[in-house]
Amino acid sequence: MVKAADMLIARRADTRARADFATWKMMAKLNGSSALPPEAQEFLTSYKNLLGQTNEGEATEATIGAIYKAYYAEMGGAGTAPDLPTRPPEKAADNVTAFRRPDPKPKPKRANFFGASGAAGTQKRPLPVALIFACLVVVYVGIRLYWR
Repeated sequence: MVKAADMLIARRADTRARADFATWKMMAKLNGSSALPPEAQEFLTSYKNLLGQTNEGEATEATIGAIYKAYYAEMGGAGTAPDLPTRPPEKAADNVTAFRRPDPKPKPKRANFFGASGAAGTQKRPLPVALIFACLVVVYVGIRLYWR
């Protein structure tokens, strides 16, 4: 019987093994395998040997299984690593969406100057910027004249 703590360790070890193997494999493709730790280089060498004997999927799963067992022991798992249910291969999701212009928003109806359309006076017209500036100038000049 496998304890819950051991299953938690097993899941973390499996996740870490899959992530590390994918990273190591990508670094090997980019000719950066010499920068990997010796343990990783050993796993990659065994992966390349398995590729000569089996297909890529089986070689990948066998290598990940070996990495998983090493990580399980390293993380403090008791006994032998439990067998985890195999994951179905995930399809690579294309996360690129085509650009689509958003639908135009309908413009709200505005009341005309005399309020002839519908509810008159419900919509206020903003003051023009020039009128606000002129009022500020008048206030400033008034204050300057007052203080003299």
